[in-house]
Amino acid sequence: MERITGFAAELAALAWQVELGADEAIGEVPVNRYQATAPVVPPVGMPEAAAPAVLSAGPQTQAIAAACATLDELNAAMAAFDGCALKLGARNTVFADGNRQAALMVVGEAPGRDEDMEGKPFVGRSGQLLDLMLACIGLSRNATLRADAVYITNVLPWRPPSNRDPSGDEVAMMRPFLLRHIELVAPDVLLVLGNTAAHALLPSTTGITRLRGHWAEVMGIPVMPSLHPAALLRNPVQKAGAWADLLEVKARLHGKS
Repeated sequence: MERITGFAAELAALAWQVELGADEAIGEVPVNRYQATAPVVPPVGMPEAAAPAVLSAGPQTQAIAAACATLDELNAAMAAFDGCALKLGARNTVFADGNRQAALMVVGEAPGRDEDMEGKPFVGRSGQLLDLMLACIGLSRNATLRADAVYITNVLPWRPPSNRDPSGDEVAMMRPFLLRHIELVAPDVLLVLGNTAAHALLPSTTGITRLRGHWAEVMGIPVMPSLHPAALLRNPVQKAGAWADLLEVKARLHGKS
């Protein structure tokens, strides 16, 4: 494959920075990040600066989440939280969408490009497929009645670069916010989509293809792990299993299982 060089490569690099949210230069002189520089040695007698603290799912994030008494407070707390580096490259904090009194709460993995731009979860191709799938069992994020409504969120509120999978540290850091989110919504059933969402909520190292279709429980709420719509778009043959999972969810919501 021929490597792109010159103006086209520079234009592509600029477009990627704009997509990440960089809209202005912060220095008058360009910086060559590929050029090695000598380490800065502090003058004798001057203490070295301490390394920045690395936040994890410890008392701080748990305390922030626990202090939120409403969904609006949780939304504001997550938007103000600066402990996760993903926020630096995101346009928006993607909190949730749908009816807050919904019987079904859907938990995905992380926002993609479309979600980052609109500030809502599942609005791209995966979201359109999810809406169609939910409509087939009589549910909608726009429904007003609790029994017909869906509330949708993600494990992470910020888009990972290049839509990569969230790291374990990122998931651990944001998990207290997700658990508090579930507590405040108090749905009748949880539908978790994809490996990241399943592993964030369920104590298992098994992949989603083995987890799917088997009921679990989180904080007393029935949980159905299933395949992420993005996986179904890549491999349509898996739609049969995902449809079976939705029928299980429908039956549980209607009290038939």
